[in-house]
Amino acid sequence: MDVRVSRKVVHFVDDNASFRKAIDALLTRYGYEVLTYPSAEQLLDQLPNDEMLGCIILDVRLHPGMSGPELQERLIELGVTLPIIFLTGYEDIRTTVRTMKAGGEDFLTKPVASEQLLSAIDRAMARHAIVREERQRLQEMQSLLGRLTPRERQVFDLVVRGKMNKQIAFELGATERTIKLHRQNVMEKMKVQSLAELVTIAERLGLLA
Repeated sequence: MDVRVSRKVVHFVDDNASFRKAIDALLTRYGYEVLTYPSAEQLLDQLPNDEMLGCIILDVRLHPGMSGPELQERLIELGVTLPIIFLTGYEDIRTTVRTMKAGGEDFLTKPVASEQLLSAIDRAMARHAIVREERQRLQEMQSLLGRLTPRERQVFDLVVRGKMNKQIAFELGATERTIKLHRQNVMEKMKVQSLAELVTIAERLGLLA
């Protein structure tokens, strides 16, 4: 089994040592691997690997240093895709809206019930699994695209833009028969059965923008 699939890692950032210890014990008891950090800066120094299935639980008000929402912005800049669950000791609509608009997974108020926290983690993990699968699929498609020869790539680019074989042959200065062969090779290398699938790949890779 791929260890990245079997592990479920929760990164917990809170400046309260006793609270970190309590949450660590709770989540460990439920089978999660827990990594705790007393500050946003420490998490950034040990940047989480988002190839592992996981999420981040983040206190809104961290002292001293960077706040929870500021850390969220920095993680987004760094391309970290782990879902973030925010914890706060007070109601703050403005902060809630800001963090959720930026992609926050959930916003929970302390003291948080165990069931509520565990449910939020389950939802976050499920969403991260979808994000990881999509990223892996895009990487696979990019890899397949990289196997095309320069000429096959030219044919690919023209085919997904709706060009007919005759038009492609004229544009590339080749025979229609040669273009048909290249087109067949493209379909086989990209592992698709139809033009629609080929166009979908081009769209998902941002090649038709």
